[in-house]
Amino acid sequence: MLKRIVLMLCIGLAGCSGVQVDQYSQETPKLDLRDYFTGQVLASGIFQKRSGEVTKRFHVVINGRSEGDKLIMHEAFNYSDGTKQTRVWTLVPTGQGKWKGTASDVVGEAFGEVSGNTFHWNYVLNLPVDGKTYEVRFDDWMYLLDDQTLANRSYMSKLGVELGQVTLFFRKQ
Repeated sequence: MLKRIVLMLCIGLAGCSGVQVDQYSQETPKLDLRDYFTGQVLASGIFQKRSGEVTKRFHVVINGRSEGDKLIMHEAFNYSDGTKQTRVWTLVPTGQGKWKGTASDVVGEAFGEVSGNTFHWNYVLNLPVDGKTYEVRFDDWMYLLDDQTLANRSYMSKLGVELGQVTLFFRKQ
């Protein structure tokens, strides 16, 4: 039992350290979230288990628009197994590069921050898997590579244990 407690503490402490978004403050090109996601953006990506095995491939069509101070992004996913999914994000700036967001399958609100060429945000997603739904935490990092290309790496976890990673490449049209 003691070994289990020590292991859980180590896992918890490991999750507390890491990269901070502000260390990218001088990186260019500067990411303007609203500008990048207004209009159509196409993306392709994969989901990998902890082992590195790719278990899903997908394409996404994103159509974004501004409504007042809100950024609305409609995402249409097409997975390699033939399934389809949609998500509509509503993002609102909260000041100094910070954003909050909601979507119907997000638990509560997502919170993020832009610094330099990078957007980092965190949220809990209701993720359907084999007829069940799990609350999964996403630690999401996006990096603007050039005016049209954005790389995205998301780390998925539940109860502090990494489940896998999502890698996406976005291309502004």
